[in-house]
Amino acid sequence: MSSWARRRKSVYAGIIAVILIGAVGIPGFLYFYKAPTCSDGVQNGNEQGIDCGGSCEKLCQSSFLSPSVAWARFQEVAPNLYNIAAYVINPNVSAQANAVPYHLALYDDHGILITDTTGTVTLPPHRNTLAFQGAISTGKRIPAKALFEFTAPPEWYKQDDTLQSLTINDKKYSEDADGASLIVTLGNTSVQAIGRLSVYVALYDKDGNALGFSKTIIDQVPGKGTAVAPFTWPQSFDGKVISIEALPVAE
Repeated sequence: MSSWARRRKSVYAGIIAVILIGAVGIPGFLYFYKAPTCSDGVQNGNEQGIDCGGSCEKLCQSSFLSPSVAWARFQEVAPNLYNIAAYVINPNVSAQANAVPYHLALYDDHGILITDTTGTVTLPPHRNTLAFQGAISTGKRIPAKALFEFTAPPEWYKQDDTLQSLTINDKKYSEDADGASLIVTLGNTSVQAIGRLSVYVALYDKDGNALGFSKTIIDQVPGKGTAVAPFTWPQSFDGKVISIEALPVAE
């Protein structure tokens, strides 16, 4: 057989082999291959850790700062009923943690537990907020100390501040012998409405101690418009309120 014929047979055999590999190998590869995802439990793709970093929304441990708690306080709002709150600071500019579980407890002046409660709090990007529980009963016991702790580490996700167009336009506070009230006026510099908001407030004395706090919910702040968030307390603060902080959080 001539060398030309042998070469032709080799070429044909190579072509057939390529066709067979393509016909069998490619479908097999596509069947068994799984593209990297942000929920497959392994570090792959451009992830910086297991299912975090890179193109994943979840941030890795090295990419965020831990939140801090400035204070935990209680406030009597009716006989044997108390509001409890902890002031939480999120130092992360573009990271949010949703539904972070926490534990709040009240103790008497002997350090004995009176009551405790659990809840969750959202930590919005570069904003402070309150972990708030309202009207907690203590029976006939008088609390002396409140303690707050997270019961699981926050899971942080990439998130820019969605309330950049929200402004605090006014805070009108008044009190008399029977109680105190506050009306916070919120503004919106965008043409797009801002949806449902939780608005927390804290009242401070001249030394920066939190005298009172509360929470209300407003349905929306219309585009280029305003909305009001009302708050009331059943007791007077005896003229000690020097400053007021409003803390809106998107629902």
